[in-house]
Parts: sequence; C-alpha cells; structure tokens
Amino acid sequence: MQKLKINYTHEQTVANILLDDGKGNILDHIMMEELQELFNSFAAMPNLKLIVFEGAGKHFSFGASVEEHQQDMAATMLRSFHQLFYSLRDLAIPTLAKVSGQCLGGGMELALICNFIFADQTAKFGQPEAILGVFPPPASILLPEKIGFARAEELLITGKTISASEAEKIGLINALFDDKETLHAGVEDWIEKNILPKSASSLRYGVKAARIKLNHVLSSFLPQLEEMYVKKLMQTKDANEGIQSFLEKRKPVWTNQ
Repeated sequence: MQKLKINYTHEQTVANILLDDGKGNILDHIMMEELQELFNSFAAMPNLKLIVFEGAGKHFSFGASVEEHQQDMAATMLRSFHQLFYSLRDLAIPTLAKVSGQCLGGGMELALICNFIFADQTAKFGQPEAILGVFPPPASILLPEKIGFARAEELLITGKTISASEAEKIGLINALFDDKETLHAGVEDWIEKNILPKSASSLRYGVKAARIKLNHVLSSFLPQLEEMYVKKLMQTKDANEGIQSFLEKRKPVWTNQ
C-alpha cells in the first residue's frame, strides 16, 4: 500500500485506515484503487465491526485530485470514486471518520458516507467544487439526507467551508473534541462502549435497516449525477476553465457558458 496504512485492533474487529500521501491525503486514482482493494478484502471478514478512516498529519483530506477532474479523466475518476460508495453500501459495516484539519471535497464525501463523524476543533468542512465550476455528486445526495435540505444547499451551492463548531451545531458531526489527543481517546472510549459489545452480524443489519432509504436514494441518483457531470457539465466552457485556472493557480475567467 503506497498511500494507505491499515491496522486491525480490538481482536481484529476494527479496521483502522490511515489516508497518508505525505501532504493533503489527496484521493487520487492510486489511493482510490487501494481503498477499493481493502473494501474488497473486508467482504471476507465477517468479524469486522467497524471501519475507521483518519488522515495522517494535520488534515483529513483535501479531496479528490483536481488534475483527475480534467475532461479526459473525469469519467474514469468518477466511476472509481463512486464505486467506493457502492462498496461501502454493500458491505454495511459501520463506518466512522475521525477528522482533524481540512476535510474538503471528496474527503468530505468520504466522511459523509460514514455512519459517524467525530472531529476536533481544528476540523474544517466544505464542498468547494462550486468554486471550481463543478459540483460534488455524492455530497449532493448525502448532505441533504444528513443535515437537511436548507443547510445542505447553502454548502453545496456556495462552496463555503465551515468550522468544526458550526459543523456540530448543524448536526453534521456526532461529537467534537478539543484536540487530536482527546479525539483519539474519545473515539476509543466510544468504540468500547457502543460497538465492541455488539454482534458484527447484527451491526450490519442495523446499518442496512437505518440506511434503507439512503441506500435507495444513493443507488437511484448517483448514476444520474455521474452522467450529468460527465456528459453535460464537462462539456461546458466554465467547468473546464474552473479546473484549468485552479491548476494554473490563477483566477477563473467565466464566460457563463
């Protein structure tokens, strides 16, 4: 594994995945392939009770690779990225994101698909795709389901980033801790009280039951959004200009086309 570290704890019942590319933990095609490989291996592990995602260093993840959002790569990138969501849906193993620092774009979408999000005060959450002239397909479905339509639309359409305390206020995160140390301790305590005493099999049925509506919505609408992104959005001048201007570190020049 080049960009992930995995270790199993609590008698092999908790899989701890560390996103680690040495910088912003970018979800590029290599990291996505490694995640997919891990998810495939989890299908043969009936004792797993929880999957924990965490970012190495100061940040959870800056999101998906902007380079891979370019028109000629967008279809492949989205297909691989969305397959991760379908795999987690099918596994139905409880999931938890431990968030410090920036949790943006595709990184925030990975946190959103989790059943639980725990964060410390350094955490910042945002779907900045709108600023680049594009939109986030999974978040467009997951955010309204998680935090309600009005609050989700504000984040999705403006691309604004919010603080950890605001994320707690709007119900995006389950618990907020002062720093990384207390976050680790708090999550550990929570796992011991709430996950370990339960049956791995029954936890999966619990996840399937709690998500029966969400999974239906995700399965129905994510393919439609993927098609809209690739076949319509990426045919516009401004979506391509947004991506290019970011890569060229300049201000976008919109033509509104």
